[in-house]
Amino acid sequence: METNESYLESVKKQFLYYKTLGEKAMNQLDAEQLFTEINEDTNSIATIVKHVSGNMLSRWTDFLTSDGEKEWRNRDSEFENDLQSKEEVFEVWNKGWDCFLDALNNLKPEQLSDIIYIRNEGHTVIEAINRQLAHYPYHIGQIVFYAKQLKKSSWDSLSIPKNKSGNYNAEKFAKEKEIKNFTDDELKRLT
Repeated sequence: METNESYLESVKKQFLYYKTLGEKAMNQLDAEQLFTEINEDTNSIATIVKHVSGNMLSRWTDFLTSDGEKEWRNRDSEFENDLQSKEEVFEVWNKGWDCFLDALNNLKPEQLSDIIYIRNEGHTVIEAINRQLAHYPYHIGQIVFYAKQLKKSSWDSLSIPKNKSGNYNAEKFAKEKEIKNFTDDELKRLT
């Protein structure tokens, strides 16, 4: 049981990290940049947010008791942007994340081997979580990459800045070993 508790704690931290990464990227953009599409086959950041949120709402509403592809979900409409403002983008973003984190926070370690269904295909709860741990960071990576392209030279790096690895490592190794902990605010968002 302890392993299952550790797993849940670990994935919560991973998801929070990616949520924060996406927010830091989007916060660097002007409102109109969230709606930029470079061609007709490219989704804007707002559209990516709408899709991720739609997926979260479908997958994590009644997570343990109903199929993850809800009858009310219209996946294709997630790729038709009807959002109008930066505030709306963040409202949709937070609605999805709130649903997802609420479901994740209510899971009990002993439920990780339960079977849930996504499009009528059975998955253990662990498999379903891992599936989303691949899906959401994939799209958040798109958001970060796109945001960086839009900001160009005024981008505030979200990781180790280019050509700064030596400085970063020197700073890290000058300190005592530590276990990374989240701030109280970050942990509150998980619970």
